Amino acid sequence: MPDVFVNYRTGDEESAATMIARELARRFGGERIFFASNSIELGHRFPVELVRAVEECEALLAVIGPRWAEVPGADGRPALDAEQDWTRREIQTALERGILVIPVLVGKATRINRAVLPDGLRELADFQYRRFDHRNAESDLTALGDALARLLPELGAVDRNARAARERAEAKSRNKSAQDAGDARMRTHDVEQRVRGGIGNLNGDLSGTFVNEPQGPVNTGRGHQYNAPHFQGDNTGVQYTAGDNSGTVHQRFERERRRSDDGR
Repeated sequence: MPDVFVNYRTGDEESAATMIARELARRFGGERIFFASNSIELGHRFPVELVRAVEECEALLAVIGPRWAEVPGADGRPALDAEQDWTRREIQTALERGILVIPVLVGKATRINRAVLPDGLRELADFQYRRFDHRNAESDLTALGDALARLLPELGAVDRNARAARERAEAKSRNKSAQDAGDARMRTHDVEQRVRGGIGNLNGDLSGTFVNEPQGPVNTGRGHQYNAPHFQGDNTGVQYTAGDNSGTVHQRFERERRRSDDGR
């Protein structure tokens, strides 16, 4: 059963009606959109199929271009004036059955003039409409589809655009989580490397940076440099360089201790 019936007049913006039907079929599924030239099977009686589709649909889109009320019928008079005109009959059937009717004004078509409408169709002039312009086809088709998805829950449940948007959001969220996890692993790895390399902050009474087995000069910035082993207790100002530093070891701690012993 189709959810949306696309009504149009031959000789007035068939191309717009085709674009609308094609996009809605892509977005919601072809079986949910009735478009006479595509939806009626070969060999089937089109009067029966048209009436059945209108009676069973949830909404009818009346595609109306600038010539909609003027296209002549077989007798040369406006086709809209004939009671058997199918464009007119489809809309009138939908109105009689209380089906949602949405006029879609194409291009330079103006608001429907009630005076040109036959009895049974005049309330069509009062309905809120949407516009479709070939120059803004993509955005206008998206807006029309969004409106139908909101008005008809059955369409909203199968909306391919909404599903694609959800999938993009989920993929973005997964990528963000993976990036955050990667950043956390990098930070952890950096800390582990610093610890293995012997670089860390000293706690307790010693103020400065602890460097284990340095290779070459080490600039630690503010504070003192301590090369393991280090000392416990109140050793403020201590600088000790471990390793084989014959002739170059500066042991401030030793001199301070000797001065202290001489002064006793």
